[in-house]
Amino acid sequence: MTIDRRRWLKLAGASVAAGWSGACAGSGGGRFGPSLWGPDAGASVRPVPISRDSVIRVVAGLRPYRPNGFVVRAERFGGKLLVHNYGHGGGGFTLSRGTAAMAAEQVAEAGTEGAVAVLGAGAVGLATATILQRQGRRVTIYARELPPDTTSNIAGAQWSPTTVADDLSGPFGDQFERAARLAHRSFQRLVGPDYGVRWIDNYFLSERPLGEPEYMSRIRDLYPEWEDLEGDEHPFPTRHARRVATMFIEPPRYLRALLRDFRVAGGKVVVGEIADRRQLAALSEPVVANCTGLGSRELFGDRSLVPIKGQLVVLRPQPGIDYLTVGGGRFSESGSLYMFPRSDGVLLGGTFQRGVESLDPDPAATDRILASHAALFDAMAAGP
Repeated sequence: MTIDRRRWLKLAGASVAAGWSGACAGSGGGRFGPSLWGPDAGASVRPVPISRDSVIRVVAGLRPYRPNGFVVRAERFGGKLLVHNYGHGGGGFTLSRGTAAMAAEQVAEAGTEGAVAVLGAGAVGLATATILQRQGRRVTIYARELPPDTTSNIAGAQWSPTTVADDLSGPFGDQFERAARLAHRSFQRLVGPDYGVRWIDNYFLSERPLGEPEYMSRIRDLYPEWEDLEGDEHPFPTRHARRVATMFIEPPRYLRALLRDFRVAGGKVVVGEIADRRQLAALSEPVVANCTGLGSRELFGDRSLVPIKGQLVVLRPQPGIDYLTVGGGRFSESGSLYMFPRSDGVLLGGTFQRGVESLDPDPAATDRILASHAALFDAMAAGP
């Protein structure tokens, strides 16, 4: 069915034009009615009020990217079994439960008995620790930082395994696909408020017809309700939009729940930094799971790891917004855009700075992110 956008906005109850604010003004909003796609999503597909006055924090993190893809591999280190699980790039949260299951398989197949030391308490480390506990292992986490102070806490955490490797063909592509499928199934079992996992509509916005990225083509069936929309079939000020259903994870809630589960199951946590491999030899556990992410560059000498800086501008929470956007057509020409609404704030991204080590937010990037999103949602509110 084709419907012009002015009529779409009318059907949605659009009354946002009055009181709408630009990038540096006060916020506004309007009342929206039923969605074209279901009775529950109606109020959510409306413009996001963008205001500098609504910014509550600006944060940056480093993605641990390996051009050849993540590592899940077992090796012997002295008298210990060392299982690596790191280098997920932009797919860390998405793939965490899949690669954790694969790392746990490596531990089981090696036949080494006894307790396990897990290095790292981000999304990958906590998933690995809890899955190993289910195998009946005694597990201790060794980490420099715990939630809410990990890099994982500021992740956008849409379920979408992007920026994982330069090439998904060949053997690594098969490994990637298996990790994605394991993770997708595992996250489905956690849907609900306790773990902060929910299904949500994600809109990819573009001025040109949208192709199918390589990562999506391998796991196309994991994106239900795939729908390519043109012009007047969607409410956004771009020529094309793709709507897919995906899972969305609230990192603060999810990580807190995993750490709780780990401790309830008898897990121990040791806070401190393991700066070199000699400290590993001194650990009492015969099995070590390395989930240190970018830290593996120094700790284990993996010089193929490349930091990719991502910066987010976070607005105060907006309970009436319940959809994701990625891209922005002509509004995103100067950089990537995405909008992810969480209970702790609306995340506006972003940056993708390969090889940048600094965690200091860039004021120019903040200005661009705010201005580009304001232009996008301002045009959405104005209609055709």
